[in-house]
Amino acid sequence: MKLTRREVASALVTSAGLSAQSPNAPLPRNSDEELQAARNSVRQNLEQLAKFPLQMSTEPAVHFKA
Repeated sequence: MKLTRREVASALVTSAGLSAQSPNAPLPRNSDEELQAARNSVRQNLEQLAKFPLQMSTEPAVHFKA
């Protein structure tokens, strides 16, 4: 079977995306549980991002103009 580079890249991205998905969490019953679940999700994401050091030059300064 012969695959192009694009097909191989697409297959790798798809398989990585499927393996990165977390199992379905139970739906919150009320707004307090939903808020706590959202805070936990943000906290977990921050912990994962904190594992990777970023230099200040990586992110350019952004100026929002209205």
